[in-house]
Amino acid sequence: MTDKHLKRAGLDYWHLLDITYYEGLDDFFSRTDGEYFYFTTKAEKNHTQKKYKDNVFLVFGREDKGLPEPFLAKHKESCVGIPMKKEARSLNLSNSVAIAVYEVLRQWDFPELGNTAKINIL
Repeated sequence: MTDKHLKRAGLDYWHLLDITYYEGLDDFFSRTDGEYFYFTTKAEKNHTQKKYKDNVFLVFGREDKGLPEPFLAKHKESCVGIPMKKEARSLNLSNSVAIAVYEVLRQWDFPELGNTAKINIL
């Protein structure tokens, strides 16, 4: 979190975050309680087919490897994917996170977000 490029990416939003650091997946699961959804290109269901209740965790793997195969096999029912072309290997991680987060927020009717968009049709 000290990388200057990472700090710049967050720019004006760091004060809105509540960041917690974990030593790894085991530490994360031992310190959290909720419903977990694992995003993977190997999922049988897509992210819009699930209902996201309060206290959900969206879990993504590294961009180059994804989540470990044995882990995904153990949690098959909680795996979800984002539809994309078969010819594409995978989506960019930041785009995938944005898509997933906004689907959860959409299902929650965008709490604490203003809808100020205006559409002009000419």
